[in-house]
Amino acid sequence: MELVYKFNAEDDYPVPEGGKLCEMNDYRYTFWNSQLETLPNYISTKGIDLLMLSLAVYGADRYFLRKDAVDGWKRDIHIHLPVLNIESMNEKKELIKDILDFLSGDNWKVSFRKRDFTDKEKMYRDKYEKSKKVKIQTNRICMFSGGLDSFIGAIDLLQDNANDTIFVSHYGGGKGVREYQELLQKEFIKEFKISDNNFFSFFAAPPGGIEDTMRTRSFMFFSHAIALASCFEGDIDLIVPENGFISLNVPLTYSRMGTSSTRTTHPYYMGLLQKLLDELGFNTHIKNPYQFKTKGEMIIECKNQEFLKKNIAKTMSCSHPDVGRMRGESETQHCGTCLPCVIRRASIKKAGFDDSTQYYDPNFTSGDTARTNLNSYLLGLQKYDDKKAFLTIQTSGPLMDNIGIYESIYKRGMAELKSLLEEYNEKP
Repeated sequence: MELVYKFNAEDDYPVPEGGKLCEMNDYRYTFWNSQLETLPNYISTKGIDLLMLSLAVYGADRYFLRKDAVDGWKRDIHIHLPVLNIESMNEKKELIKDILDFLSGDNWKVSFRKRDFTDKEKMYRDKYEKSKKVKIQTNRICMFSGGLDSFIGAIDLLQDNANDTIFVSHYGGGKGVREYQELLQKEFIKEFKISDNNFFSFFAAPPGGIEDTMRTRSFMFFSHAIALASCFEGDIDLIVPENGFISLNVPLTYSRMGTSSTRTTHPYYMGLLQKLLDELGFNTHIKNPYQFKTKGEMIIECKNQEFLKKNIAKTMSCSHPDVGRMRGESETQHCGTCLPCVIRRASIKKAGFDDSTQYYDPNFTSGDTARTNLNSYLLGLQKYDDKKAFLTIQTSGPLMDNIGIYESIYKRGMAELKSLLEEYNEKP
């Protein structure tokens, strides 16, 4: 599976036999928008390269179907991409491969070649240099997905008067996630009196991409924020708010083993990504303040409980929020049965909140998929052995330090799940 990217018609780089060509002018993404003019400097060339790499990877992830792989999952993917900094990118090819292989579970190869600024990049750079817009100053950028964890992360920052924080969101082809992001943004502006200029939202979708596992989406999402961070002179903290239980990516059963479950914020992946940033010369430092918290603990310890309770139903945790539209519903809704929904429900119960979230199927009665999910969860709880937790947490990837703390997080997270799911154990 080979994919050649080109930025202009003059590029005569050959497309291998059986390979696919993707013109970046056909790639739908909104990074180059007028809001960039509020940043203190134009995007660095290394920021552009990393962003374009992430879009190229995400495109390949969507174009090549896993069902076409020899084993129905693990693909051999080779992308050919022109870059501005050919030497530094070539030096990091093996590290990039390690990051992508771990994140998606595929076998990646990347071939770089030299390019110059495109006409579009020159146009936006000239527009930036002529702009008189007031520049934003900050030393922190926070990822904001519209989910419950990112909502709590944003609340805690703003409650600490970190009103200069930039929040970065991404949305794809569906409308569901974007709706929730916009709802919460309005609430933040009203509650904390911050400017809408603090919120950057980006769309990215390769034309014709239909593979829906999207394991590399986080790399693309993070790269947007890293590109923004490259516009600032000093060190930038990139805040990635996610509970430590889900970031460990421990499957409940073997049916969710390995790449069948996301590795978006696994500590090993985050460490590799930080190493790449350091070696490429970025001044960006990835931090997850909740690495050692469960989702329930995040809710309990949130610094503005009243604001959280009032708006918790406006957050979106479901892994497929747009599915309801396929049933003819006008609004997006949590399914209630996917693992992110179940972890959300368990955490809200742990915190003692009244869960005002609207779930399509809170009782796992909507059909075979819901019942299969429930049986899988119950089987996972049945087979769970806290005495083996030390080993279990290392099944999804190596943990280089803090293993004892991660073991404790895993046990506490499983206890939250058990508290919710045990009430369904006796149902037929």
